Amino acid sequence: MSLISRIMQPRSNVAFREPFWAELFASKLARSGKAVNVKTALEVTTVFACLRVIAEGVSQVPLKLFRERPGGGSDPAKDHPLYRVLYRRPNQWQTSFEFRESLIFHAALAGDFFAFVNRVRGQIKELIPLDPGSVTVYRDAKGVLSYQIAAQTQNNSGTGYQEQPQGFGKSKTFPSETIWHVRGPSWNTWMGLPAVELAREAIGLSMATEEAHAKLHANGAQTSGLYSVDDKLGPDAYKAMREWIEKQITGANRHKPFILDRGAKYTPISMTGVDAQHIETRLHQISEICRPFRVMPIMIGHPDKTSTYASAEQMFLAHVVHCLEPWYERISQSIDVNLLSEEEQESGLYAKFISKALMRGAAKDRADYMYKRWIMGSMSPNDIRIFEDENPFEGGDRYYIATNIGPVDSEGIPEPGEQNGPSQGLSVKRIT
Repeated sequence: MSLISRIMQPRSNVAFREPFWAELFASKLARSGKAVNVKTALEVTTVFACLRVIAEGVSQVPLKLFRERPGGGSDPAKDHPLYRVLYRRPNQWQTSFEFRESLIFHAALAGDFFAFVNRVRGQIKELIPLDPGSVTVYRDAKGVLSYQIAAQTQNNSGTGYQEQPQGFGKSKTFPSETIWHVRGPSWNTWMGLPAVELAREAIGLSMATEEAHAKLHANGAQTSGLYSVDDKLGPDAYKAMREWIEKQITGANRHKPFILDRGAKYTPISMTGVDAQHIETRLHQISEICRPFRVMPIMIGHPDKTSTYASAEQMFLAHVVHCLEPWYERISQSIDVNLLSEEEQESGLYAKFISKALMRGAAKDRADYMYKRWIMGSMSPNDIRIFEDENPFEGGDRYYIATNIGPVDSEGIPEPGEQNGPSQGLSVKRIT
């Protein structure tokens, strides 16, 4: 049964009827003949690079808990216990950066991220990541989810992957309020779609072409050929000659000419058109793998020969808007509805990624933007300094507005009417 068929089954109360996670973390052959699972997929440089680009983009910006002000705006909710958990220390061994990296690697590749929510006296003290291969999700007739977690074995191989089938050993079922579940794009609405499964053919073909290229260079990039002799070869003579030829084309004898006798002839086989296009196929697979992760190839070091400096800058901004921002919103909304109570949400608490640093343009463009906001009274000098990660100064919280951009009233507020534009120099008036 195909993956999509299993996902679309409406009557099952378990995530997948078949041992889905066992298949995901075990080897499954692509049409290219390569076994594709989480571990082998991460060994493909394009897959690893795509995940790193997304994970580091999500991890490098601050994730904070805010509380809305009654009159508008918001302030960091530093007094809330979840603030430090999200911003600095989610558990005893991970920083917030490392925790969010793991979150993206799990959710973007396997489809789902799970973390045990450790509450002490009703307050969240820790978020403990779980191996996706050890979790089975159940949904009852009322749509309530529960999570069966199998005991995880110690893995000292350095890979960090759970290779044994899910369900091996003891397991325990937990209610939904004890598990933080961040799912990727979903078909059945309660389990994410795993990229390692859906992009299996593209990943497998990339693995196959890389292996073929490696074998070509292992042979010194030499083409094959025909070695013929006049005499008939018996089994022993054939074996001896084969061993002799292998010695001549390997090690220190590689690329040296043959010395032939017995009327022997060597006829090289020229490289075919398929061989000549091999590198183009490998380059094409980079784009094929980037597509399901919504990562532009330029972001993983694959150059775009048609791009200019200006267009490249727009590509970087587009990466933030179209690739990272959906993850910011996905995670922050999941925090709001799963880690905050209804009362806390109604009181104005919410999680937010502060991604404005990634959207900064060149210094000149940023200065022009700040200047225009300052003369229209929407930013104070201290607002500008804080935005640039500089310390505020006394008296810098005052707001001003230009008085020579048109008629203003006695408080320095522009009056309706025709705007005359700036005249000689700029004069400003304090409004607060």
